[in-house]
Amino acid sequence: MAKVIELIPELQGQEMMFVQDLMDEMNEDQARAFTNAYRTRRKDPNLILITCLLGLVVIAGVHRILLNQVGMGILYLFTGGLCLVGTIVDLVNYQSLAFEYNKQQARETASIISR
Repeated sequence: MAKVIELIPELQGQEMMFVQDLMDEMNEDQARAFTNAYRTRRKDPNLILITCLLGLVVIAGVHRILLNQVGMGILYLFTGGLCLVGTIVDLVNYQSLAFEYNKQQARETASIISR
């Protein structure tokens, strides 16, 4: 059983607990492989915050496209972030948007590693 804080020190809060639960049943080699793959796939919440702020000023929807929500990204692009209301809501909820994306990526990575 590997400790998440040693392998992925940049994780915080709920994401750390979620990833620790996934890694509990992995051996050291699997945990290292998971760590390498997950680090390349996860999105930093600060990146989502910055791109959401960018959406207020320049191009709305970039943060949604980064989170693989292309349809919503295009909708935000053509509607000005749903008249900025959607972008402001996303600005408030940027951490939960990033956490949901990272949770999905962690599950997919763990399923690939455990095969």
